[in-house]
Amino acid sequence: MARQQTEGPGTVRRLSRWAVNLVVVVVIAACAAWLVPSLMGYSRYVITGGSMTGTYDKGSIVLEKPVAVGDLKVGDVITYLPPADSGVANLVTHRILEMKPAAGGGTLFTTKGDANPKPDPWHFTLVSQEQPVVQYGVPHAGWLLIALADRNTRMVLIGGPAALIALVALGQLVGAARPRGGRKDGSTDATARVAPISG
Repeated sequence: MARQQTEGPGTVRRLSRWAVNLVVVVVIAACAAWLVPSLMGYSRYVITGGSMTGTYDKGSIVLEKPVAVGDLKVGDVITYLPPADSGVANLVTHRILEMKPAAGGGTLFTTKGDANPKPDPWHFTLVSQEQPVVQYGVPHAGWLLIALADRNTRMVLIGGPAALIALVALGQLVGAARPRGGRKDGSTDATARVAPISG
């Protein structure tokens, strides 16, 4: 009576290869998504606060292109570092609410977060010739980058796939080194891969 050998090990190997391929594709896609905008002249910022909620929610990535300071207008959303005496030490992404001539020359800017009830309590001038202005926003795409700021999360997200790939490669090496099954007399089991015949 013919018997059919189960394909368990082969199925595991195929699933392992698919998992590795999927991880590689995801990593390549993530790298491309991160690099392509910079090649097209965009800078990227992750929104980490809630002051622009409703327009660019926390966890969004905003893509910005530099614009000549003289071409800025009310309504543009810019990312900038507030004045030193503002007490804010990190970059903020807010909308230009007002522009007026500064006493010493140039333009004095007032900004506001779309979700904030009042304008920012500081006013500032821009010393650079160009200022990045938000062109696009990608909702929730920045959560991964926020998570990667944590060392333990980085270990899991980067080390996990690397360990999986290493285990699969080790399993394939062990499988390739293992001698194929056969009888002691040198003959093979001819029924091992024969499907049952009906009729």
